[in-house]
Amino acid sequence: MYKIIKKRQLSELVEMMVVEAPYVARNCQPGQFVIVAADEDGERIPLTIQDYDRKANTVNIIYQVVGYSTRILNQKKEGEYLAVFVGPLGTTAHYHTDGPMKHVLGIGGGVGIAPLFPQMRKLKEEGVTVDVVLGGRNKDLVILKDEFEKTVDNVFYATDDGSLGIKGFVTDVLKAKLAEGVKYDLVVAIGPMIMMKNVVAITKPLNIPTGISLNPIMIDGTGMCGGCRVTVGGETKFACVDGPDFDGLQVNFDEMMRRQSFYKEEEHACNLRGVK
Repeated sequence: MYKIIKKRQLSELVEMMVVEAPYVARNCQPGQFVIVAADEDGERIPLTIQDYDRKANTVNIIYQVVGYSTRILNQKKEGEYLAVFVGPLGTTAHYHTDGPMKHVLGIGGGVGIAPLFPQMRKLKEEGVTVDVVLGGRNKDLVILKDEFEKTVDNVFYATDDGSLGIKGFVTDVLKAKLAEGVKYDLVVAIGPMIMMKNVVAITKPLNIPTGISLNPIMIDGTGMCGGCRVTVGGETKFACVDGPDFDGLQVNFDEMMRRQSFYKEEEHACNLRGVK
């Protein structure tokens, strides 16, 4: 059993949970994930690691309360326990760059902001200049603002309604920085599929190495269900066992997004209530 040390509401539907998990805390790296079940007979769901504290033996996870299993997590209180907390799983974040990295841009959207944080922090600790763009529908849905502002060199914001940063998309900030002549050795984008696709549409013609995370398409987290298969560089990969981080310039986004829409009509409205 894994004790819930702390819970924190990050936005209307997004929560952070700090869990005591010594083995995972000692061994996890940025980019990896865990499989979590609230109860012994509960659904096992993959969640990316937002942060970890090796001294305190704790791991932070962030989830959006949209379905049955995340509602059960929402009902759990500090001091209670999770039945399953398996990890670390997946591969450590690795970047497909040819030379040294001096200046990196991280782009996060929605709950994708969470797994972006440990990657950007590690790069900053290694002496890299780190800029970050965070986006959401409005200012209340942009999470971890304080954490990023305390950690990286520059943080820019983009919201649909203009309530924080520019009124527009994270890709608008990317275009603006490139137009200013800023040279990035690497871009890391984590968020909704369409966001990552649009980032790559900008960076690929310029041959800017771009890492993405395909954690949104993972289901069972073991590769057995086949639901997270994706074509990368002409080869079939599985987000959970070969990723979730991949070279975005090699990912076939169109194929992946078509597959993700196969069962759209069968999705239950009850699991999507409150999500636009």
